[in-house]
Amino acid sequence: MSKILIQNGRVIDPANHIDHLLPVYIAAGKIVSVGQKPADFTADIILDAHNKIVCPGFVDLSVRLREPGHSRKGSIRSETQAAAAAGVTSLCLPPDTRPIIDTPSVVEYIRDKAEQAGYPNVFPFAALTKQLKGQELSNMHALKTMGCIAVSNAMCAPQNLLILRHAMEYAVSHDLPLVLRPDEASLSQGGCIHEGAIASQYGLPSIPAAAETIAVAQTLELAILTGCCVHFSQISCQGAVNKIQQAQNEGLPVTADVAIHQLHLTDTDLIPFDSRYHVLPPFRSQADKTALREGLINNSLAAICSDHQPHDLDAKLGALPETEPGISALETLLPLTLQLVAENSLSLSQAISLLTDKPAAIFSLDKGSLSPGMDADICIFDPNKNWQVNKDTWHSAGINTPYWEQTLQGKVSHTLQSGNIIYQDNA
Repeated sequence: MSKILIQNGRVIDPANHIDHLLPVYIAAGKIVSVGQKPADFTADIILDAHNKIVCPGFVDLSVRLREPGHSRKGSIRSETQAAAAAGVTSLCLPPDTRPIIDTPSVVEYIRDKAEQAGYPNVFPFAALTKQLKGQELSNMHALKTMGCIAVSNAMCAPQNLLILRHAMEYAVSHDLPLVLRPDEASLSQGGCIHEGAIASQYGLPSIPAAAETIAVAQTLELAILTGCCVHFSQISCQGAVNKIQQAQNEGLPVTADVAIHQLHLTDTDLIPFDSRYHVLPPFRSQADKTALREGLINNSLAAICSDHQPHDLDAKLGALPETEPGISALETLLPLTLQLVAENSLSLSQAISLLTDKPAAIFSLDKGSLSPGMDADICIFDPNKNWQVNKDTWHSAGINTPYWEQTLQGKVSHTLQSGNIIYQDNA
């Protein structure tokens, strides 16, 4: 493999408390050194990172690749290309593919396809129950053996707390964390936006924040009962942040993440009946958005994810409640995170940490830092480069984003995965 020197860049590696202008030396797909030149090192490739940031590749905790089963929306190849263009070098895959990730053969299919696409760092979550129907537990042992790093309910709300309890006990026995998107289905069913003045004004079916907070509270009680490590995904409201922080203060093994768009948009930003703003959980109030940002600062929320969900055009046609929720969000992850820095909500080092070492630590992934001996998973980006979201700059098969044709700041120039350059911006 090529020996690579990245020079003249500002290296930010929060895991190692590095923020300096330093060279990075790579050989055999691994980080050899940051700063000091190794003996007898002659670079085959030199990347000039002048006026750019060099940091660990991003670790995204929720990415739908749409394969298998939804190839009209995207494929493992198209969406991993989007991930590479976004600086994401490791991604976690929820189990709601078709077929569901509840058998080893599905895991093997995904891994083979990812290898063929030249993007092996795909980490599947196993289905908590067979077919995600909430009735019969999946074979967690076999799925872990094949490489699943956690069990998850995806977007299927658990409807039977006894089965959820048994699933959590089974997960504990196999040392698997539970990834749960908290939702009390009896309160949220049929809703498409946050319960509040906007929903009332336009007569749209709504989802109260209580649907999330009640589910969090129930799961926390079961975590106490079973000892299960729980990761709450895509938290959206103040009440949930408060309950998670309290549980952490009491020593429960609980973590949580937030989707990047929830940190910027609220229900008042919605363009009425525009399906690009249809997401689950829905965009909530300004107070909720403020609480989410504060949760990142006080560490009750440990990671920012894209919650990438590409859709085809048909999925977003029709009345808002009838359209499919989700945003194609990989390629806006970096610029929207940098916007938090520009708004003084986070320092640049804090922001990068929420995309790198912190999400990696949640699932004990050997990723997210530039320590010598680590895989050379690296993102190089220009924090000042403006670009327009359009068909010429977009890589995902899904264009369902509220940021379409908007100008954003912050663009990836190079992405390396195990020392291989998997993306290079030629614009």
